[in-house]
Amino acid sequence: MRIPREGEFVTIQSYKHDGRLHRTWRDTMVLKTSEHSIIGVNDHTLVTESDGRRWVTREPAIVYFHQKFWFNIIAMIREKGVSYYCNLASPYILDEEALKYIDYDLDIKVFPDGEKRLLDVDEYEQHRIAMNYPKEIDFILKENVKILVDWINNERGPFSEDYVAIWFKRYQQLSRRC
Repeated sequence: MRIPREGEFVTIQSYKHDGRLHRTWRDTMVLKTSEHSIIGVNDHTLVTESDGRRWVTREPAIVYFHQKFWFNIIAMIREKGVSYYCNLASPYILDEEALKYIDYDLDIKVFPDGEKRLLDVDEYEQHRIAMNYPKEIDFILKENVKILVDWINNERGPFSEDYVAIWFKRYQQLSRRC
């Protein structure tokens, strides 16, 4: 698969552990690719749910995907500040069709004031049992929650104010060119 270039668009597809398509984001603009990561932006992006329901994202959001970590990060740029939505998920793969990952239900939301909440623990437990998640995956996900909380607490990577500002500015520059 050819790695997308800055300014190109990719589709993002999230799946569940049992292989069912969960959600699709159409036309995410690529801001940067490296050997192991992709940074992009969604801005009024069409999202399609597995049940066919469709909606459009409300604000610009910088998205961060990595091939070594079991999470992805969405930095939503809002009037009251940046909010983060972090999905505990498999590392991504990229093929001719889309950037793809498995969503494992657990999420961490970070509010502009720094408050953190672990979300969907009950849903994770239900799916862990119903879809028979291997013990290794359960362990990996719980370890990656710790890594993610450390990144949040220490303002690493996407949790840095500078990171969001730099990539949002780059998005604005690319948008003007198009």
